[in-house]
Amino acid sequence: MDPKKSGFSTKAIHVGQEPCKETGALAVPLYQTSTFALDNLSKTKYVYTRTGNPTQAVLEEKMAALEGGEAALGLASGMAAISHALLTIARNGDHVICDDVVYGCTYDLFSEINRFGIENTFVDTSDLERLKSEIKSNTKLIFLETPTNPTLKMSDLKAISEIAGDVGAKVVVDNTFMTPYFQRPIELGVDVVVHSATKYISGHGDTIAGVAVGEAGFIDSVRKGALKDIGGAISPFNAWLLIRGLKTLSVRMERHEENAMKVAEFLETHPKVERAIYPGLKSHPQYDLGKKQMDGFGGMVSFVLKDSTQSWKVINNVKLCTFAVSLGDVDTLIQIPTFMTHKSMPKEEKRRCGITDGLIRLSVGIEDVDDIIGDLSQALDIIRG
Repeated sequence: MDPKKSGFSTKAIHVGQEPCKETGALAVPLYQTSTFALDNLSKTKYVYTRTGNPTQAVLEEKMAALEGGEAALGLASGMAAISHALLTIARNGDHVICDDVVYGCTYDLFSEINRFGIENTFVDTSDLERLKSEIKSNTKLIFLETPTNPTLKMSDLKAISEIAGDVGAKVVVDNTFMTPYFQRPIELGVDVVVHSATKYISGHGDTIAGVAVGEAGFIDSVRKGALKDIGGAISPFNAWLLIRGLKTLSVRMERHEENAMKVAEFLETHPKVERAIYPGLKSHPQYDLGKKQMDGFGGMVSFVLKDSTQSWKVINNVKLCTFAVSLGDVDTLIQIPTFMTHKSMPKEEKRRCGITDGLIRLSVGIEDVDDIIGDLSQALDIIRG
């Protein structure tokens, strides 16, 4: 049986690995080495762990199979995955487009990319006509998240891929929020998928890593170019942790989604909440698009308080939810993006995109959902509204 032709969970567990021929060890070995002894350089697969390692190779084969790409590359962080892909596609004199709502550090990267002679335009990629109007003759890349961090706006991946294909531009999608369990952008025509594997791929808040997936030729270019020269290499141990995390990804994502839906429904009817934002709610303006291009709605929920001055009081009074950055852990995490992950974004841009003082982002964990809702309820009861 070929694991690559199997279902998602079977792929996540079995692709790229088999029991060790020498010892029978079932778990993937951790090749904790920087250097490999060489017999014949022309026949050597591994030379130096910065550009490749057997443990890393198993992770890459799994991620390629799960995302439906030809190849994958493990990297040191999600930002390494984004920056290495960006610098492989765009050169001095090129133009790129980035969605106007992205993770704060991604926003910073694209804001500063002109230092490399690359021009960037921030565009609401959910507005296809606006996107078309901003494309130039030298546009090489369209980058976006869908759903976005933290407003959970969605963009039509198939339509954007067709628009980009007409002008010879590449589409790169950050699929961190959905994971390949709920969304596979490459199947919709996207060229490259990137992940902050720190989040759901790991799932346990114990590693920092990134992954890029795409055509074999592109991934090879990243490995032999940006990775070799800039050096955002994943450590073998972190690759090993991600392999372990992938084995439970499907069951974790199902529980994240189940809990998130119940939390979102609770928040949507709470008298002190102005608006609950979750792709699985029918009140979400792009609910139908989400159903069309995703297999599920994920574990991220945002909500806006009626009284924006009370957001810190909610944060300071939760007891089960953990006040922290990041997301995708089995633990429920809570934060205020405008003061944290998106702090460096200009105030007027945040306001325009809906990232306000009263917007709270939840990464809903896999605890008993009644306990999560109970914690949010008691914190909301304390505030005025």
